[in-house]
Amino acid sequence: MNFHPQTRPRHLVLVLGDQLNRDSAAFDGFDPVCDAVWMAEVAEESTHVWSHKARIAMFLSAMRHFRDALRAQGVAVHYRQMDDAANSSNFRGELTATVSRLSPQRLTWVEAGEWRVQADLESTARALGVDFEVRPDRHFYCSREEFARHARGRKQLRMEFFYREMRRRYRVLMDGDEPAGGAWNFDPENRESFGVAGPGDLQAPLAFAPDELTRGVLALVEKRFAKHPGSLARFDWPMTPEQARAALDDFVAHRLPHFGRYQDAMWCGSDAARTQSALRTHAFLHHSRLSAAMNLKLLDPRVVVAEAERAYRQGRAPLPAVEGFIRQILGWREYVRGIYWQFMPGYLELNELRATLPLPAFFWTGDTDLNCLRHVIGQTLEFGYAHHIQRLMVTGLYAQLFGVKPQAVHEWYLAMYVDAVEWVELPNTLGMSQHADGGFMASKPYVATGKYIQRMSNYCAGCRYDPAQRTGPAACPFTTLYWDFLLHHEQRLSRNPRMKMQLRNLARLTRADRVAIREQSRNIRDKCLSQ
Repeated sequence: MNFHPQTRPRHLVLVLGDQLNRDSAAFDGFDPVCDAVWMAEVAEESTHVWSHKARIAMFLSAMRHFRDALRAQGVAVHYRQMDDAANSSNFRGELTATVSRLSPQRLTWVEAGEWRVQADLESTARALGVDFEVRPDRHFYCSREEFARHARGRKQLRMEFFYREMRRRYRVLMDGDEPAGGAWNFDPENRESFGVAGPGDLQAPLAFAPDELTRGVLALVEKRFAKHPGSLARFDWPMTPEQARAALDDFVAHRLPHFGRYQDAMWCGSDAARTQSALRTHAFLHHSRLSAAMNLKLLDPRVVVAEAERAYRQGRAPLPAVEGFIRQILGWREYVRGIYWQFMPGYLELNELRATLPLPAFFWTGDTDLNCLRHVIGQTLEFGYAHHIQRLMVTGLYAQLFGVKPQAVHEWYLAMYVDAVEWVELPNTLGMSQHADGGFMASKPYVATGKYIQRMSNYCAGCRYDPAQRTGPAACPFTTLYWDFLLHHEQRLSRNPRMKMQLRNLARLTRADRVAIREQSRNIRDKCLSQ
């Protein structure tokens, strides 16, 4: 017996754009004879923040591939494409129309990855008077309830202790009761730069040429979202679980062995050598390119962690590389989700440092004479991607030193990256990058002069600014703004024991130094905001 599209479904399973896994709890007890799936592409999710074209295309193409896979399994899918004439611009309108037409007995969905969407779905279901059930998201190792129990009674939440608990609980990189190699992390071995020689020969990550379905999505995005930032010319992301698994195997074989040592390093080739192949290899270096696939649930993190550990156990990758990679998934990824749901919706409004300035316009264009920002933003516009240090210590650092309102920084990060889903992006931006949460995520502000960028990249080699100078015509704006940041927040930072060294250095400045730094910082901000 086949389910007829017009038959009243017993359960209508709602599948969101970042829930594309068939083993989801939403499908527990699913009967294709009497149950059905609802999926909808809504413009609001692309304009809620002014999304990069690649981010829009990533979601839409992956959703359509998942729809087709479900239908191939005999599942009835009520799917509204964005290019349908009667398509509503938001979830509420689309869900209301579907429920009115089908009159399902119950709505079922897995908890959303965004507080706003979860609240919208619940309020819509209540307004329609239909029963609904929200099920836990089994994709993650740690449930929201488990994290709440971890947080209960603690004065401070620190990722390191959470990570150790997760390693013990799931027996990851453990030798008996002790961590493999006798240490919980290998940070000191995972902070190298490429030096003047550069990264050498790199194998570009596996690329996935857009199929006919994806090409249709790309054409739709180019037409409907023509004014949005970014390019689709290099769109080659994995769109299916099979492709995501192939991307994982490619990473483990070719880039994981060097990932840990160079995970914080940055590099751009010379203008003369910026071929298409070089652009891809220098954009991704030794990084995995798997975060988007995991965040859309095309790839199970347990599989990723297991494959990485297997590479270590079989001698195909060194322990520091494997531990550093696993820490990003079993540690940071799970931890930031816990922080998000523990403190939302109030977390979104936090602004501990009282930053108020708008985001400089060049963040949307890359049109700046700071070589590091021009490169990282240009790469972001081209690929919808930048690795964690490019985000934290280039674009994020500049925004924090400049004094940008953290909510504006959050909206930019959520808009610009193909892997951006609010549960992971918001705590990393407001907490780790901008210190707007006052220390929930990080015990001190991540601030540095331009010398950090000089040490970890070759960006400064082609730049007109000198990171060693804090004032004068050649002074690096990162360095000037760093000292201005310390001056502006000196009293607040004096209560943080981890900032003692920076404040001792600040105390050595003369009154004339302080006046010059303040004046040059005002000039930097005035110039940026007038453009």
